[in-house]
Amino acid sequence: MRSIISSEDNDRLDLFKVFPGFRRFLASRHHYAQLRTAGDLMFVLVLVSGFFGPSEARNNMAVFLTWGILWPIIVLSWFFVGRMWCGICPFPGLGLFLQRKGFTRARPVPRFLKRYGVYLSVFLFALIIWVEIVGGLDNSPQGTSWLILTIVLGSAILGILYAGQAWCRHLCPLGRISGAAATLAITEFRANHERCAGCTTFACQRGGDGKRGCPVYLGAYAVKNNLHCLVCGHCIPNCDRDSPQFLLRNPYSELIKNKGRYITSNYIVPFLIASQLARFFRQKEVFHQFARFCRSEALGFTIILLLAYIIVLTGVRLGNRLLGHQEASLFGRFSPMVPILIPMAFSGELVYRMAYMANGLGDFVPTVGRQINWHFLEYFTFSIPDFPIQIMSAFLMLNSSIAACYILWRFCLEQFEGTIKLRHFIFINLLISTFLFAYIYVIF
Repeated sequence: MRSIISSEDNDRLDLFKVFPGFRRFLASRHHYAQLRTAGDLMFVLVLVSGFFGPSEARNNMAVFLTWGILWPIIVLSWFFVGRMWCGICPFPGLGLFLQRKGFTRARPVPRFLKRYGVYLSVFLFALIIWVEIVGGLDNSPQGTSWLILTIVLGSAILGILYAGQAWCRHLCPLGRISGAAATLAITEFRANHERCAGCTTFACQRGGDGKRGCPVYLGAYAVKNNLHCLVCGHCIPNCDRDSPQFLLRNPYSELIKNKGRYITSNYIVPFLIASQLARFFRQKEVFHQFARFCRSEALGFTIILLLAYIIVLTGVRLGNRLLGHQEASLFGRFSPMVPILIPMAFSGELVYRMAYMANGLGDFVPTVGRQINWHFLEYFTFSIPDFPIQIMSAFLMLNSSIAACYILWRFCLEQFEGTIKLRHFIFINLLISTFLFAYIYVIF
């Protein structure tokens, strides 16, 4: 319990010591190979079902399997194991297969990709969210399959051109949002630097004895945050010093320490909040009236999304000005309002995906039955009432707003002690409450 409450590094609990079997699982590469194979088979099922199965979502399992089961599970995993899903993600599977067969130029990642990859990946993520709604991907088996195939091919192309998993490190839009969300995780993968002292092989990064090194060019010794580490376990069998640790921590400790330095979070979080408000608002009757006025639901949603983004971005900038800290000599510009809002941003995504899951879960088994002509599965239909989901959603958003206030309080006590005026502190709390009320309004 102290590991969760305390933000001190010395109080963190190494779960590898508590559960040595978990460490052995990560170190044994065949276990991960089995998980990845299962993921690959599931993706093949989605692709085949989406492209060659029925065109209606109610008769095709691909849609709900992707948007109603897989994606909510990934979102939920962010809060507990960070980017561990990325370690078994099927997207880079084709690229890794081609690399093993020698179909790769294995060139170093270019400077352009290292420098501008974050902007490209955030743009791709925003495009996916927009296309998901405007193009109705969450109701289109073929559209869902095209999205998955596009990402697989993008990863494969970079796998052919560059060594390692360049797509995962620099361009993957889902990996980018997972990295931002992982800063909120209750666990972290780190090296014991006392044991790393004197190491000259850097095997955790480079590999050795026929074992692959870090697929995203880090190695345990270089992991300083949760943004990029896939928690894939490649470094564990390579390290002869037993340095890698899997630590239980205060989930807000990294947010408090980074103070909004992460470019990834600073771009993703405002858009994510805006998109959630727009996506929930799209389900209200007033939106349909607005869409009829615009004579296009796509145009109406685009306008609402842009307006929501402008409003959220204005709120973030206002909060930064009230905090009075946006630049420091040690690490340049930063946005302290972003880590304050991160709990609400990713809780909001969980709430949105959870609502989609609840809405379609009762019809999933009958959908499978309709697709394979087992009509007796229609008897397994059930429905989940909206009200309990709405109450749970409101509870999650309330807790995330309390977390935002906690992070602000810690900033005032530690990072910016004595520099934030009381009226500014009160106003920022009101700003957090405004975001909460906006969520509650669109959810209900």
